[in-house]
Order: sequence, then structure tokens, then C-alpha cells
Amino acid sequence: MKYIPTIGLEVHAELKTRTKMFCDSANDPEETRPNVNVCPVCMAHPGTLPVINREAVRHIVRIGTAIRGRIADFTEFDRKSYFYPDIPKGFQISQYEHPLVTGGELVGVAITRVHLEEDTARSSHAGGKSLVDFNRAGIPLMELVTEPVLHDAETAGRFARELQLLLRTLGAGEANLEKGEMRIEANVSVSAKEGEFGLNQSEGLIGRTGQRPVLGTKVEVKNINSFRSVERAIAFEVKRQSALLEKGGKVVQETRGWDEAKQETFHQRFKEGSADYRYFPEPDLPKLFLSEIPEFSPEALRASLPELPWERRARYEALGIRKEYADVLVQPENAFLMALIEGVAKRASNNDKTLIGLAANYIVSDVAGLMQDSSVESKFSYTSADDLYQAFFNLMRMVEEEKVSSRGAKDVLAAMYRSGGDPETIAKGKGLLQVHDASALQEAVSGVLKEEAKAVAEYRAGKEAALQYLIGKSMKATKGAGNPGILKELIVKELGK
Repeated sequence: MKYIPTIGLEVHAELKTRTKMFCDSANDPEETRPNVNVCPVCMAHPGTLPVINREAVRHIVRIGTAIRGRIADFTEFDRKSYFYPDIPKGFQISQYEHPLVTGGELVGVAITRVHLEEDTARSSHAGGKSLVDFNRAGIPLMELVTEPVLHDAETAGRFARELQLLLRTLGAGEANLEKGEMRIEANVSVSAKEGEFGLNQSEGLIGRTGQRPVLGTKVEVKNINSFRSVERAIAFEVKRQSALLEKGGKVVQETRGWDEAKQETFHQRFKEGSADYRYFPEPDLPKLFLSEIPEFSPEALRASLPELPWERRARYEALGIRKEYADVLVQPENAFLMALIEGVAKRASNNDKTLIGLAANYIVSDVAGLMQDSSVESKFSYTSADDLYQAFFNLMRMVEEEKVSSRGAKDVLAAMYRSGGDPETIAKGKGLLQVHDASALQEAVSGVLKEEAKAVAEYRAGKEAALQYLIGKSMKATKGAGNPGILKELIVKELGK
């Protein structure tokens, strides 16, 4: 029996602000001492009153603008009642009927809403004791809910990664899953393929009448702390529910956790409905009319946005940069690499796609590799960023014009990284300028062929890979300065005698 998975995501992400959502306590996710960033407001002492964090609201409406959602004019906060030790007030201030953002889409996935609330405290359990750290209680928290329009685990993972990238690009938050700054919950259901079964509302099966799919019973999966785990948890839950229905059982609405060690979901509790939370408007906070706030006008919000990840990615691909390189270059943590490719693109005449694509290759592989090498202390010692961009551009032009080989360019780049300098001067000093004179290369080729009798025999026996080996050895003999095309011609000519 075949089943159609239907998946919706709920994503919580802590926002980057100086203070918490409704008080002046510090919002510092790096604080390790427990219960130091607290005050009477976030600890819910009697008589205290919350105040809305303007910067948190700004983050949400900028996110909404980026995903082309509808920014609310009228919005308000609500009390969401539930009783856990990590909720000091006995309720959470959230949004229900009037969220800040409704609609929109991201990587083709429709968004239901984006709203703002406060985070809970952090609980820990060890040695038979439960401890609560309230440093996190009250931190501004974005909740984004997608429509149930996803149908496979890979698409869900791609959406979550793109959302993290958007949050980082906008400066709204770091959204590190491993630190709990971004938490993903998946709502998963399965239903039978259309036309295969009689309609069964309770199990979400579909009849032969041609009706649209009826969604199955929704199961919420929590405790997912990596993108790979998002994909694995969804895939497991689809398989579990399908097997249950196959055996004639019923899926029950519940909340399940994800066990990373066992790679399976497990029951936590039966799922509450919205009525269980007893939502009602928060009486201690004012209603907001965003049209009355100039910085939240549609024009101001659009003007405040940087180039968005999908816009930059499309521009890079149009410049001749391979998709996998563009994906690396759009990451905010790779700002240095991004600036380097922009410096090359600015200098390339008529947007020379060959040169720009070549530069992206060296940047993503070689420059990134040098930056990750802890044994290399310095990093491009140039007087200014423009001097660096020009020097790197000149090196790429030397490669494009075959003045230096690929191997030689790597050596020049390493020297530039350590000590700066002009690439052509470095290449001359190291004897790396490419030699095109066949007579000057003949001696090196002849020496290699004498030393590599086995490879010579393999080539003559028809093994083509032996030729590439001999070219590589010849390149090494010329210290990377020999033109590979001419070396190949010399080797083929010599062995053809």
C-alpha cells in the first residue's frame, strides 16, 4: 500500500537583541553562569509589567518582508496558558489571532504565519534532580509555521537550511541548532494515494471518486537538533505511520520526541489543541498599529533589506559561478570569501564568466583551505582590501592567460596569503611562470620518460591513464612551470617514435 506524506514545519528561532523580549535583562546566549540575566519582570514577580522590545518586532517584520508575507497593521500579544517549571508566569506571552506576519513563501514552501513570543527557561535533569536556568526565559523568539505542503524529508531539510541562512543574512539571529537557538518541529501525517481506497475520514484515506487527498492524523515530532536529524526524523515517522496503517491500525494525534542515539521517534504526550492553552489578549501590553510607525512602513522595510540569499545566489550563477560554489559564497560566515569574489567580478571586463568562475573555484577550494589551516598565521598582508582584490584578480588573469599553471597558481596564492605581494613578481621569483617553449621543456620530458619505464610501457599498451601520470610527473619536474598542453604533445611525440 502506498501513502502520501504531508509535512508542515514549526520553527522557533531566538532573535539577536540587546535585551529580552519584555524586560531589560540581557539577551546573552553565551552566558554560562545560571540565573544571572534575570529581573523581576522575566521572573514574573507580582506587580511587574512587560514592555515590548522594538528591535524584536523589527526583526520579525523584516523577515516577513523578505518572504513577501503580509505585514499586519493591527497586531497584539496573547497569553498562552500552560504550566511547566520553565514558565515562571504560568503562561507565555505569544501571538494567536493577530500575528505580525501572515502568508509568504520561502524556497517554494508556503508560509502560514510568523509571530513573536518569549522563550522559556532551560531545564536540566541529573542525579535525580531537576534544575532550571532562567537566563533564557523571556528571550525574543520567532515562531514560523509553514503550510502542510511538504511531501518529503529532503525538501523539509532544504527549507530549514534556507531559513537559517535568511536569519543570518538579515542579522536577526545566529540560529545554531546545536545551541538550541533554532528548534524545528515537524508535523507529519500520511494518507493513501488517490483512487486506491474507499474514503475513510478517520484514517485520511482517499476514495476512487477523484476527491483531493484527505490529510491523515498529525503527529508532532520534537527534540530535533540538526538538519540531518530533521530529515531522518521525518523519514522515520513516515515509515512508522505507513506501517501502522498497513497493518490496519490507527495513527493517534500525539507529540513524539526524536532519539538521536536510536534514530527513532518515541511517545512524549498526547497533543493539546489550541483550546487547551486558553488564549486571550495580553492585558498588560498595548495593541500595535504598525502603519503609525514610520520605520515599519513597507517602503522603509524593503529599503532596509540586504541582497537576499536567493537573489545573490541567482546573480552569482548568472556570472558563471557553479551552484555549489554560489551556495558557499552566500553564507554570511564566509563574508571574506564573498568580498573576494565581488572584488573580482567588479574588475572583470564584460562580466568575464570564465575568469569569474575560475576565481570562485580558487576562492572556495584554495583560499578557504588556507584560512582553515591553523599552521598558517597571516592572512593576505595587503595595505587595503582593494589592493588584495586587485592582486587576486591579476593572479586569476594570469591563470586564464596560461602565464601560470594551476599548480603554480596555488603556490603563488599560498605565498600571497602568507606575505602579500604582486603575483607576477612571486611567480618569477619562484620560477613558476609557465614555459611554452617546447625546446626548453624537452629535457624535462626526456628525463621523466627514462625514469618512468613502467608508465611508458603501460601507455604503449593502451592505458590512457598512464599519459596523465607522465604529464603530472613532467609538471613536477618543471616545478609547475611547464605548459601541460605542450608537455602532452612532447610526450606523445617522443613515445610515438
